[in-house]
Amino acid sequence: MKYRSIISADSLQQHQSDPDWRIVDCRFNLKAPNEGLSLYQMEHIPNAIYAHLDHDLSAPLTSSSGRHPLPDVETFKQTLGKWGIDSNTQVVVYDDAAGSYAARLWWMLRWLGHEAVAVLDGGFTLWKQQGLPTSSAIPHIAPTIFAGEPDMTMVVNSNELENHINTSTVCLIDVRDPRRYLGIEEPIDNVAGHVPGALNVPWKSNIDDNGMYLPKAQLHDHYTKILRDAGSDNNIVFMCGSGVTACHSLLALDYIGISGAKLYPGSWSEWITDPRRPITKSSE
Repeated sequence: MKYRSIISADSLQQHQSDPDWRIVDCRFNLKAPNEGLSLYQMEHIPNAIYAHLDHDLSAPLTSSSGRHPLPDVETFKQTLGKWGIDSNTQVVVYDDAAGSYAARLWWMLRWLGHEAVAVLDGGFTLWKQQGLPTSSAIPHIAPTIFAGEPDMTMVVNSNELENHINTSTVCLIDVRDPRRYLGIEEPIDNVAGHVPGALNVPWKSNIDDNGMYLPKAQLHDHYTKILRDAGSDNNIVFMCGSGVTACHSLLALDYIGISGAKLYPGSWSEWITDPRRPITKSSE
């Protein structure tokens, strides 16, 4: 059985020592970029390896990129091979932030054609609350070759998005906090506001008070209403601040069986690098 969206802690525990499973710890803190690695070194799910958002899941910044540009494909494939991930590997990713960082690696693997990848529902927080085992041992991983290729129909770049906006041929969903979307506050990026025409559907609307994904039926009702009200069920594009938390909502859509939605990887932090691109601070 392939797990391709979310997986429960109980299910993972049954397979955590399987040789063809790979567990990846994606804990991260934007304000303290090395905190996640430090936490991993102290304690993690047994046999888990660590993926650093800045170093492993992103390329170096440029003057025209967002804060977390997608890495070079060949470099990332080499990283996956170093982690022992190939076409036969079931990957499980987790963090301690309701899946908001782990979903980035989930999406990147799906982008490269790897279907057997799932986010641990409830993450490390729930794992510990349930009294499940942890370890500080760093596993020895035999390298392999990852042979996937990117599906470029799953992404849009800034120029493509601007063309879609100008021709009203996109349903753009911004998953950031409402106060950032409205331009009331901007604690991270240099410019506040949002892309004109974008809807605000915060990624946190995907989860309950315990940081777990809402039941499938509830999520389905949530998104079908949003898309119906927007008058669109195709050419759906998700964005956030830097192409990370938007993946959480892309996972939600995949979980409920809505396919074809795309990621704007550069997201808001790339959009604002060109002052000619329009922005708005209203709710319209």
